[in-house]
Amino acid sequence: MTDRFSESLQALNQPVWDACIHHRFIDEMRAGSLDDVVLRRYLVQDYQFINQFVALLGAAIASADSFAPRVRLAQFAAMITSDENTYFQRSLDELQVPAQERETPPLTLPTVQFQALMGQAARSQKYANCLAVLCVAEGLYLDGFDQPGQTLPPRFVHAEWISLHANDFFRDFVGWLRAELDRMGESIDPDARAEAADYFSRAVALEQAFFDHVYQPPGAD
Repeated sequence: MTDRFSESLQALNQPVWDACIHHRFIDEMRAGSLDDVVLRRYLVQDYQFINQFVALLGAAIASADSFAPRVRLAQFAAMITSDENTYFQRSLDELQVPAQERETPPLTLPTVQFQALMGQAARSQKYANCLAVLCVAEGLYLDGFDQPGQTLPPRFVHAEWISLHANDFFRDFVGWLRAELDRMGESIDPDARAEAADYFSRAVALEQAFFDHVYQPPGAD
């Protein structure tokens, strides 16, 4: 078992983590072969996370123990609310998703459960819990999409989603998130470590469920 808290949590969840980063969804997105029906379902549901995700970042900013991590998290929140939000809007336009479906779609069970987990972590007002969920939400995408020497697919709906999760800024931020979780793991008591570990495990399981469900027909979740 590694001494690094972030690595120990990933090791405890390695089979599910590996299932996520080698998931059909990620493979097909990277190949540019992801069906538009699946992509549309994914983006519509994933877009429902942005509001709750920004709130989670806000809770992490509020509960952080010093100014420096607050600056780092605020910089990432600025990217989410600009570059990533713009990608969603352009892609939903490309896929001809009407406004109502973007703003108030019926939520699938994995979406509801992931929203609830982020809300619970935010309301806990515990920095380690927030970091645990963030490490999963961002670390899985880095490990899945950041592949050396990869060629981006031709359509922007695939290529830009990959590029958002495979660039120097994102690599550096995920590395920083993991280091912050390691730092907090050294400073909190065993009960708090166990609580953060539970958030991490639930987040990994929900990521797999979310990837799985976009291939299911509507109403089958």
